[in-house]
Amino acid sequence: MGPPAARADTTMPASRPVLANAYGLTQLPTAPKPTVPDTAYDFVITVSTAEVAGTQLNDGGHHIRIVLPSDYYSNPTKRFPVLHLLNGSSADSDPATYFSAYPTINSSAGMIFVMPDGGPRGWYANWLNQNSAAGAQRWENFHINQVIPFIDANLRTTPDKQHRAVAGISMGGFGAVRYAERHPDLFSQVASFSGDLDLSRMSADLRLAVVASLTTYSPQVGSDDLFGTPYPFSVNYPYSDVLWNDASPGAHADALRGMGVSIYVGNGGGGAIPPVPGVNDPYNLALEWWLPGAANHFKAALDAAGVPSYFVNYGDGTGTPWADCRGGHNYLCWKQDLADYIPRLQQAFGIS
Repeated sequence: MGPPAARADTTMPASRPVLANAYGLTQLPTAPKPTVPDTAYDFVITVSTAEVAGTQLNDGGHHIRIVLPSDYYSNPTKRFPVLHLLNGSSADSDPATYFSAYPTINSSAGMIFVMPDGGPRGWYANWLNQNSAAGAQRWENFHINQVIPFIDANLRTTPDKQHRAVAGISMGGFGAVRYAERHPDLFSQVASFSGDLDLSRMSADLRLAVVASLTTYSPQVGSDDLFGTPYPFSVNYPYSDVLWNDASPGAHADALRGMGVSIYVGNGGGGAIPPVPGVNDPYNLALEWWLPGAANHFKAALDAAGVPSYFVNYGDGTGTPWADCRGGHNYLCWKQDLADYIPRLQQAFGIS
């Protein structure tokens, strides 16, 4: 269930900031999006990078949507915390529009929102195979080594760990946790909304979902191109599923010590068997049905590592603020996730 096309607006200065090319990112022209017009507070840029092949959906490069606080221009010496927000997987995932109607992503939040392209199935990783039909797929290099320093160099961020967070939806929830675990020096807060939080053998179903995104979305690539074989044995390098196991968030839960960790998940309606995808399923229950088990596996790993977490399983939403989303994999659930999370993040950032 997708969000409606709308974006809040504010009183605008003459123009948005002029951003300089840096850290291997070169800006390209961005085609106007009539349903989400740019303002000086909320705009989209397009960048090219050698790390990830550009796409037609992203004007030949990669879109990055940026939302600035309402006092960014009126208080020219003030610096701001940043939330990097990562998109989920779909054939038309485009950060220019993916987060366009979430009411908590706005200039009144007191922070800078950065929404970089994560691709339809980038999985926030440097792929094992860089010679697939998709071309260069070094997403981690793009986001960590290029987007973050590019934003810090061009905007008035507070460029330190304590004022930087990462969060994401679905595939992006996996990516947020992956980045926080692999780069704990960069983030003080991490959140997953319906994230794929277990890629170990315990959640073979989620591995199959990842493989489906690789082999289904255009251009189609091989099931081994991301993390090697998803099966326990293979005649090809790395000869087993060792990279899948290593990529599973629970394998490195201890890296999140000292970080604020938030996990949100529904139960896909809570039936004894999963709904049939696309069959009388307007709330996309089928996709969410598999995720509570993965979230529980990750929560157990956090507990074993002594890492506190804020864990919300809202089930099918009954009796909770998530009631209208029915516990599915949809915008209504994620809208409420963000409505719960953003005030908590503001508190952690010290935003009054």
